[in-house]
Amino acid sequence: MQLNTVKPAEGSKKAARRVGRGIGSGLGKTAGRGHKGQKSRAGGYHKVGFEGGQMPLQRRLPKRGFKSALLKYNAELTLSELQSFGADEIDLLALKAAGLVPQIARNVKVIKSGELTKKVVLKGIGATAGAKAVIEAAGGQIA
Repeated sequence: MQLNTVKPAEGSKKAARRVGRGIGSGLGKTAGRGHKGQKSRAGGYHKVGFEGGQMPLQRRLPKRGFKSALLKYNAELTLSELQSFGADEIDLLALKAAGLVPQIARNVKVIKSGELTKKVVLKGIGATAGAKAVIEAAGGQIA
């Protein structure tokens, strides 16, 4: 086999349709463009989604926001909220049940805001360096 003898497989290359080349081709006269109108003319085009001047669908529908569950949603919790929380052992499910963090939250971090005097044990919850010092000073721990 030589480079000058290499050819594509039989039937794999199909000749392009030659439109507007006479009645015998089956695509003569209007060349498959139909009669009249913007799309029949040379250079005639319209934008994607254009509806002839009617208000397009994407502008008729109301704008609605959403919170993607695919993104990691981080919630914050203050020391004063921990103080008012009833339980001593705190995890993400308990916080969601109490309504202190949104249901969509995946991670919770305690920030140093307010005061904490009671002993609390945090499970699976992060804390800033300042908040961690206050929690440990009150006799609690972060597991």
